[in-house]
Amino acid sequence: MIPLDADVLNDPDLPWNVTVLDEVGSTSDWLRERAASVQPGTVVFAEAQTAGRGRRDNRWITPRGKDLMFSLLVQPPAPVEKWPRITTLAALAVCKAVEEELPLTPRIKWPNDIYLEDRKLSGLLAETVSAARGLALVLGIGLNVNTIDFPPHLPATSLLARMPGATVREVDRNSLACRLLRALHGEFLRLEDDFSAAVAEVRERSWLFGKQVRASIQGNETFGRVIDLDEEGRLILELPDGALQVLASAENIRPM
Repeated sequence: MIPLDADVLNDPDLPWNVTVLDEVGSTSDWLRERAASVQPGTVVFAEAQTAGRGRRDNRWITPRGKDLMFSLLVQPPAPVEKWPRITTLAALAVCKAVEEELPLTPRIKWPNDIYLEDRKLSGLLAETVSAARGLALVLGIGLNVNTIDFPPHLPATSLLARMPGATVREVDRNSLACRLLRALHGEFLRLEDDFSAAVAEVRERSWLFGKQVRASIQGNETFGRVIDLDEEGRLILELPDGALQVLASAENIRPM
C-alpha cells in the first residue's frame, strides 16, 4: 500500500489546499466543523474513515489505505440557485478522471452515484454550510479504488476489481487523486457557462437512460421510464400514462 502524499497532491497550478489525515470520522464532518475557520479550496483526504456516510446517512465502508475518501470546501462564485450544478459537474469530473487514468468506462447514476456495469463505484454528497464569508458547500466524494472484497449484500465494486485481466495489483491512488483534483477544478470553471454542454456529456454517460425506475421523493414514490435530462441536469421521467415528470432530486432511485 502506497500512502497518499500531500506534497504530491498539492499542485501549485490548482486552487486547492490539500491535507491528508491518517484517520477521521468523516472528511465531510471534519470540514463542516471547521468551515468558519478554513479557507474555501480546502481539501481533506483520509486514509481511513470510521463514520463515512452518504445520502440518507447510509454508511460508506472504507478500508484503510485502499480507496479515496475526501471532501472539498467550495464557495462557488455563482448565484446559489446554480449550486445544484456542482454535483453534476463533480460526477462528470470523477468519470473523466477515471477514463483518463484507466481503461474503464464509468457511468453516472443520477443524482449522485457513479457505477461500473451494474455496481456502485463512487458516491457524492454536497451539503450547504456557513463559512467565514457566507454560505459554502462541503462536497464529499468516496471512490472505491483498491478494495476487492465487499459484503455480499452490497452491490459495490472498485476500479481494481473491474480492471480487465487484473493487469495491475494496485491502482496508484496519488496519480488518480491528482487527476481528480484537476478534473474537478476544470469542471467547476464551467459552472456559469452554457450548462447544456456539460449536460450533454453527462447524458452520454448516463447509467439510467431507458430504464424503468422507482423514485422516492420526500416520502412519496413515483414510477416511470428515464428518457432524458433537462437543461439543468434534472431527470425526466415518462410516467405510465405518458405524462412527463421532471425530478430535481430524489432520496432514492432504483431500477425496477
